[in-house]
Amino acid sequence: MNTYLIVCPLVFLAGFVDSVAGGGGLISIPAYLFAGLPIHMAYGTNKLSSCSGTSVAVWQYSRSGYIHWRTAAFACGGALCGSFLGAKLAMFLSETYLHYCLLAILPVVAVFLIFNRNFGKTPHPRSFSPAAASLLSVAIGLVLGCYDGFFGPGTGTFLVIAFTALLGQELTEATGNTKLVNLCSNVSALCAYLLGGKVLWAVGIPAALCNIAGNWLGAHLAVRKGASFIRPLVLLSVGMLFINLVGDLM
Repeated sequence: MNTYLIVCPLVFLAGFVDSVAGGGGLISIPAYLFAGLPIHMAYGTNKLSSCSGTSVAVWQYSRSGYIHWRTAAFACGGALCGSFLGAKLAMFLSETYLHYCLLAILPVVAVFLIFNRNFGKTPHPRSFSPAAASLLSVAIGLVLGCYDGFFGPGTGTFLVIAFTALLGQELTEATGNTKLVNLCSNVSALCAYLLGGKVLWAVGIPAALCNIAGNWLGAHLAVRKGASFIRPLVLLSVGMLFINLVGDLM
C-alpha cells in the first residue's frame, strides 16, 4: 500500500507534465526508486505507465488536429535509429561529459524562453521545401533519439523546443508531434524491458491508469488553452532537468 501511495500520485503528476511539456520521467522514475523498486525494474515499469499515458495524449492531440503527420512520421523514423545509436554510444562514453554540456545549454534555453514570451504562440512556417522539411524532421528525431538512447531525461522537452524553433510550429502542434515520437521510442524500449522480465505488473498497471488520467487531463488543458498554458510548463521541465543534473553531479 505504501508503494501505491508513493507511486500513483507522482505518476499522475508525471503524466500531466509530460503530456504538456515533456520531462515526466524526471518525476516518475524517482517515484519508483523511492518506493523501493530496483533501478532496471523501475525503468521497465515506468515505460509501461508512460506508453499507456502517452497513447491517450496522442489520441487527444490527434483528434484535435494538433499532429502534423508527415513531420511526426519522419521524426519517428529518425528517433528509432537515433535511440539505437545512442544506446550503443552509452556503452563507450561516460554520461558525465553530456551532463556538463547540458548544464551549459539549459540556462541559455531558460533565458531564451523567459525573454521570448511569444515563443510558439503562433506558427511561423519556415521557407523549406517539403523535402527539406522532411530531412530536418529526420535530423531532429535522429539527434534527440540518440540523446534519448544515450541519456534520456528531458527528451520530450527538447523535441517540443526543436519542432517550434526549427520548424516554426505552434507549441500545441509541436507538443502533439512530440507525443507521437515519444510513443514510438517508449514502445520500442518497453518491448526490450518486457523481454527481459523487468516490468513489475502489480505496480505498473495501477501506475499506468494514473498516468493515463494525468496525460488525459494535461493534453485536454493544452489543447484548450494552447501556448500560454504550455510555455510555463516547458520552462518548468527545463528547470527540473537542470536541478536533476546538478544533483547527479554533486
